[in-house]
Amino acid sequence: MPRQLGELEDAVMTRVWQWNRPVTVREVLEDLQQERSIAYTTVMTVMDNLHQKGWVRREVEGRAYRYTAVSTRAAYSAALMNEAWSQSDNPAAALVAFFGMMSPEQREALQAAVRMVEGDIGADPDAAESGGTGQEQADEGGADAER
Repeated sequence: MPRQLGELEDAVMTRVWQWNRPVTVREVLEDLQQERSIAYTTVMTVMDNLHQKGWVRREVEGRAYRYTAVSTRAAYSAALMNEAWSQSDNPAAALVAFFGMMSPEQREALQAAVRMVEGDIGADPDAAESGGTGQEQADEGGADAER
């Protein structure tokens, strides 16, 4: 199970996940600089650390690397939830407490996800993320969710 990402690691990975394409340190730097003052070498070090930890793969392009996510944000979130749940001395009680913290929209998304896992034909992954069913998204002309 991966450990939780640090603040800057998460900021970098958020961009890699959102852009869903190979990215350079320069691209991430320029986007991060819209929010904070940060040095090129800092972003380069974070991206190298993420590579060493197995979060991203990289390929040489010219004099720079292009980084790509190894898995999705959804898979990362699932691994964190699974780890937290598995460490409980009473997993059923932990789940009940967790469900009690959920918003109605989150509970709807959970129900859609359970239908997907159980093989319901009309459910799809994008619907589970948004809290609707596949048919509801089709009826609304829903676009693909960003990953």
